[in-house]
Amino acid sequence: MNTGEDDAGSAGSTAGPAGQRLDKWLWYARVTKTRTLAAALVVEGKVRVNGERVDKVNTIVRIGDALTIVLRQQVRVLVVHGFAARRGAAPVAAALYDDRTPKPTAAEVAQAKVSADALREPGSGRPTKRERREIDRFKSRST
Repeated sequence: MNTGEDDAGSAGSTAGPAGQRLDKWLWYARVTKTRTLAAALVVEGKVRVNGERVDKVNTIVRIGDALTIVLRQQVRVLVVHGFAARRGAAPVAAALYDDRTPKPTAAEVAQAKVSADALREPGSGRPTKRERREIDRFKSRST
C-alpha cells in the first residue's frame, strides 16, 4: 500500500540533476560554517551567480555555474561541479567545486603583511583607549 509519503518526499527534494538551493550548496561545500551564515551572505549581496548579483537564498545553482563570493574581505571564485545530499567531510565538499580564485598580487601580499604587523602582540593585555581608537581607525580604512 502506497501512503504517498515517498511521492511527497521526492517532490520537496532540493538536490538532484537540475540543481540545488544556493544556501544549501554553500553550506554543503563548506564555504560557510552554518546554513544561516550562507543565507546571510546571499541576502547581503555578497554572492554572484554567473556575474549576476543574487539576493534570494532559494536561487538554484546548476553544474557549471560560476559563483563569486566575498568572504572576510577576500573574493573567491568557485565553479560548481556537483551537489551533495548532506554536509560531509572536507574532501567530499572540495569535490563539489573547482576553485578559480585568482592568486594575490605582490601588492596584496605586501598589504596583508603590513596589516599583520599592525596587530598587537599576543598576551600584551587589553588595548589602551588610544590603541583602541587607532585600531578602529585602521579597520575603518581597510573596509
